[in-house]
Formats: sequence, C-alpha cells, structure tokens
Amino acid sequence: MVIKKTTAKKSAAKKVVVKKVTSKGKIADTSTKVKKASAKVAPKATVKKLSVKKTTKNSNTKSSNTKKVLSDQAKKTRVTKRTLDQTDLLLEAIVNGLEEKKAKNIVILDLRDLENRVSDYFVIAEGDSNTHTDAISGSVEEIVKKTLKERPYHIEGVENSEWIIIDYVNIVVHVFQREARSYYRLEELWADAKIKKL
Repeated sequence: MVIKKTTAKKSAAKKVVVKKVTSKGKIADTSTKVKKASAKVAPKATVKKLSVKKTTKNSNTKSSNTKKVLSDQAKKTRVTKRTLDQTDLLLEAIVNGLEEKKAKNIVILDLRDLENRVSDYFVIAEGDSNTHTDAISGSVEEIVKKTLKERPYHIEGVENSEWIIIDYVNIVVHVFQREARSYYRLEELWADAKIKKL
C-alpha cells in the first residue's frame, strides 16, 4: 500500500488530504481538519498576561513594604547628612576606634575647603599585618556603633585587608598596611587639604 499526502489551505483551518492507493488500484480519500496553530497560542498568551499582572501587583505591594522597612532601618542606623557637631562626634569615635587597636601614623585630612571633595574628612591609619588592619577596622565599626548607633554606608577591602575603606559618607576611613599606604600616597594626592597628624 502506498500513501501520498497533500495539503490544501483554507482561511479558517488546514485540511490534510491523505490518498491511499490499495493493492487493487482503487484510491481511497481520507481527509482531516487541523486547527491553526495561532488559534491554540492565543489563549495561552492571554493567560500568561493575566498571571503576570497578578504577580506584579503582589510584587509591587511586597516591594513597597520592603522599602518601608529598609527606610525605617536606615533612619535608625545611617545618617547621610550630619550637623557639624554630629560630624565632630563621629570623627572622635573613629579616632577612638583606631587608637583602641593601636593603629599607627593616624592622619586626618580636612577636605571641607576643597572644591571637588569626595567627603568632609579622610582619616588614614595603618596596621602591621592583615590581622591588625582587620582588627582596626572592626574596632572602628564597633565603637561608632556603640557610641552613635550608626553603621557604615559601605565597607570595602576586607577580603585581602591591605587597604580597608570604611565609608561614613561625611568621613571616609582608610586603614592601610604600610606597603600599600606608601604605594598609594593618599596624603600627597590630597595635598591641598588641611593635614592633622595624631
């Protein structure tokens, strides 16, 4: 038995005509209608759109609740704009944290008079080893948190502990190892600042 397939197109549905040739030479037609693929896809697409809309409503309410919680936490822990007294208190707490773990060569750069300053103060100190610089940065965080109930905005460099940056927005603390400090020379880079050595 030999089977031949031919297709005929219609606007609403495709018609598949199958011609069977029997062993006696008679031709038997069997035709079936096949629905368009686009008709099947359309309902699925609308279902997907509806489900997406539902999830976005839920995610919007969740994200707004999350934003409220984060903003409440930020009010409790972080202050981005400080008065002069608050900045002075923060500077004092940072220096206490550095001295607590015997940081060496502490220098305060007053950047307030500079035009393109990054912050108001840079506090630069150094430690003898990875462990020492790590302990110094931990001490600064701990004492500032105890005295002022404030956490740093950003911390960087803890992985290798050669140059740890603790960012309190108005004041940025740089804890170096001796070799890294002599290589980067921040004091020379910001030579226009008022320099105070402790």
